[in-house]
Amino acid sequence: MNQLRALYLNSLSLLTDLYQLTMAYSYWQAGLHQQQAVFHLFFRRAPFQSGFTLAAGLDAVQDYLQDFHFSEADAAYLETLQGNDGKQLFSSAFIEYLRNLRLTCEVAAVREGSVVFAHQPLVRVSGDLLQCQLLETPLLNLVNFPTLIATKAARVCLAAQGDAVLEFGLRRAQGIDGGVTASRAAYIGGCAATSNVLAGQLYDIPVRGTHAHSWVMSFSEELEAFQTYAHAMPNNCVFLVDTYDTLAGVKNAIEAGRWLREQGHKMAGIRLDSGDLAKLSQEARQLLDAAGFADASIVGSSDLDEYRIAELKQQGAQIRVWGVGTKLATAYDQPALGGVYKLGAIRSGAGADWHYRVKLSNDAIKVSNPGMLQTRRYYQADKPVGDMLWNQLAVAPDAQAQQVRLQAGAQPQALPPHTHFADLLQPLMQEGAMLGEKPNVHEIRAYAQAQLALFGASLAAMPDYPVSLEKRLYELKMALLAKAAEASCG
Repeated sequence: MNQLRALYLNSLSLLTDLYQLTMAYSYWQAGLHQQQAVFHLFFRRAPFQSGFTLAAGLDAVQDYLQDFHFSEADAAYLETLQGNDGKQLFSSAFIEYLRNLRLTCEVAAVREGSVVFAHQPLVRVSGDLLQCQLLETPLLNLVNFPTLIATKAARVCLAAQGDAVLEFGLRRAQGIDGGVTASRAAYIGGCAATSNVLAGQLYDIPVRGTHAHSWVMSFSEELEAFQTYAHAMPNNCVFLVDTYDTLAGVKNAIEAGRWLREQGHKMAGIRLDSGDLAKLSQEARQLLDAAGFADASIVGSSDLDEYRIAELKQQGAQIRVWGVGTKLATAYDQPALGGVYKLGAIRSGAGADWHYRVKLSNDAIKVSNPGMLQTRRYYQADKPVGDMLWNQLAVAPDAQAQQVRLQAGAQPQALPPHTHFADLLQPLMQEGAMLGEKPNVHEIRAYAQAQLALFGASLAAMPDYPVSLEKRLYELKMALLAKAAEASCG
């Protein structure tokens, strides 16, 4: 099922910045649109000061690529756009070209749920320059945010140390797509379920939920509210106990739980949403255990994130299910990944020589890498020991290849001994045709969790994990930088 089409129904070819279309038009006008190019989508810094990042959003990328076209409505809208002289911005011939445009480019990507690091391509696009250019904005839009949220969710789940984490962020997410995308990405990152029913329908994500304070407040007595809810929903009873006095609320939940037990049901738990969560959860646990409800879970919510959960765990909180909303679904402490899409090589046509490109900057982290990049991950006894970027337009590295660490200056180093490797970028589209079957979200989530375990991911950063350039790629980059510096001086 194409979830993008199910959610939006229409063509999404206009999900782009205007300058992508103006550049495409200019390439077409100059007869340069069929030049061959290579672009890479990557990020420069891991989010949340973390040592790892979880790649996400590739399912939507596949859906977008598969359905890419300019509809009649798209073409009609483009015909209305005007330049600053009041005349039509794009010629009718170009709009007709777009009507008939079908992707023929090649796309490679890392597997969704992969642990990735700064400067490594998550997606690589090669083919006609115009097509590659048109894909920049939508691919960044589809990859940046879910990668950010999947990484945040992984961090929250690591802090929970095996406790279930529920994603509760829809009400404060940035719009419909922000909520749906966040729910899917959070599930990939390790959340057990979401409160977002639309995400549950679209992606088969487990949905969970209880009741709000308004339910309790609509009754004269809290106990009556719990008893009425228990009658209506005997198989979904987690009572929110802090509308008034929290411990009195726990006692009322126990009374409702006793009635449930008499009817052959059980109280699943209680939820704490305010106050001193560590102390209240300890006191609530004592009351529940003493009343014979040792199997009732305590759910904690209230502006939680990985830091607050880690703090509460350290304080001995008896919470075993964590409801995390705003700070997860909005990536509250870092609302953007900062992914970019840069040209690595270009040529005049098939069979012509490639010309390598780097983006220059006074800020070293913003200098791009040239070529058609691939990331090779090396393993010792199935444990990752380092990643190396290499140029697929050159000879593939062998066991004698040398590498230059991005984090450690320009000193070449030998590859780790006794290693085997895997290249992370795998073909996704060739000549406009999608390759292979898409994994479902449960398979992606399982893979992501296996990846995190493989790397021994934790809330602490992983600064020692080496990411390098193959020595020949490093030398190519330095030569291009020197040439550019010489040209600017001249």
